[in-house]
Amino acid sequence: MAERKEDFEEKVSYILGIVSIISAFILPIAALISGIIGFLHSRKSARELSLKAKKLNIIGIILGAVLLAITIAIAVYTGLDSLNQLNLPGS
Repeated sequence: MAERKEDFEEKVSYILGIVSIISAFILPIAALISGIIGFLHSRKSARELSLKAKKLNIIGIILGAVLLAITIAIAVYTGLDSLNQLNLPGS
């Protein structure tokens, strides 16, 4: 019975790794969350599927973090740029 639970956790971790990579391009914060959860599930085993899941989750976490940082930088830049374009009286 314990072996079936490990198989299930490995499959969940693998699927979360794939989901985190795909969602990194759509919603980076979701990639971080699913990647971290999948990574935590994949740490429990050292079998082949678990090792693949770890790699996928790490890639998803890195992609999510980088794309989230880029999204925040673009949002800050465009926000500051639009504030500079306003013609405020007295400035």
